[in-house]
Order: sequence, then structure tokens, then C-alpha cells
Amino acid sequence: MIKIYHNPRCSKSRQTLELIKDAGQQPEVVEYLKTPPSVSELKDLLQKLGLKPEQLLRKGEQVYKDNYKGEDLTDEEWIQVMVEHPVLIERPIVVKDKKAVLGRPPENVLELL
Repeated sequence: MIKIYHNPRCSKSRQTLELIKDAGQQPEVVEYLKTPPSVSELKDLLQKLGLKPEQLLRKGEQVYKDNYKGEDLTDEEWIQVMVEHPVLIERPIVVKDKKAVLGRPPENVLELL
């Protein structure tokens, strides 16, 4: 089963979802702005992505610029920031079994299909 953490307003997220569907898959779609991941879910995603929390941040978002730019937070603190402000989570994230990829570019998802 494939799961996509999706933002329907994001073109890269829509393109990634389309690639999954074009491959004949019917993914579980999680609109993470409506249903943010928990701390444990985010830790699991980071482990599957092989990324540190700060690498998953959308640093162009206004909430980041206003509140966190230049901050030196621990991994745990960055995870908490993303749970509190899911708009800061880079998107889309696609998960299959024990592996995950960022859909930037959308073609990254092909390695899971």
C-alpha cells in the first residue's frame, strides 16, 4: 500500500499523486494540513526518508521566517515545530512499506512504484 502526505493546493503534490495513479496504484491520501502527523509518525517518516528534521522544513514559509529563521533547535524541537505548524513540512511525502521519498521532483516517486 502506498500513502501520500498530500497538499491539493501544491502542484508538485498533485503531479506526484497523478504519477502514482497513472501507475495503477490507489494510494491512501493524507491531507497533512487537515490531519497533521503526530510526533511518532513524523519520526517514522524522517527515518524512512533518511533525513534530519531540519532537512524536511519548508524554509520559505512565512511562519518559518517570522518565528524560526536562524534558530538552532534540536531534532526533537524541530519535530515539535512541524507538528505544531504542518505547513512547514516539505511535500509531498510518499511512503511504501519501509521506504519513503519526497516528491520533489515528482519523478522521485517512481522508485517506489
